[in-house]
Amino acid sequence: MIDKDGFRHGVGIILVNAKRQVFLAKRIGKLAWQFPQGGMKEDETPEQSMFRELKEEVGLQPEDVKVLGVTRRWLRYRLPKRLVRHYSTPLCIGQKQKWFLLRLVNEQAKFDLTLTDTPEFDDWSWVSYWYPLSQVVAFKRRVYTLAMKEFARIVLSKRFIGPPSPEIKS
Repeated sequence: MIDKDGFRHGVGIILVNAKRQVFLAKRIGKLAWQFPQGGMKEDETPEQSMFRELKEEVGLQPEDVKVLGVTRRWLRYRLPKRLVRHYSTPLCIGQKQKWFLLRLVNEQAKFDLTLTDTPEFDDWSWVSYWYPLSQVVAFKRRVYTLAMKEFARIVLSKRFIGPPSPEIKS
């Protein structure tokens, strides 16, 4: 779904555990790390897209997580010129995304990066909250900063406590 300005509608997912660490995944065959994210389908709401992407990219079910927040507005980034597919119609120049903050609540949750025929990630890790800003590709950094700053009041709050998350992988 691409809007009249050339931005593809999508969602981003910041998944946090009880230790306030966030899930960061490595793109297949690259030294590029990012949060799960993906495009919306025509018939989906942002929340439906988020749960579909969570299942496809990470292997988690809706009952494995709790939605703690969603960005107040769409956050946009432009693709570098070298990544714009000038031959495609309609032309996509970037993404506009709704970002979701999710809390892992199922201690038995099984992460699986290989549920689709074309997996996007080959590794993942729990990392400190602000660490992803130093790892994400430059053209996405502004969007990550905006989403993480908006959600920091929730994640870094003294009230952010609860059952421990599993130590699946670090």
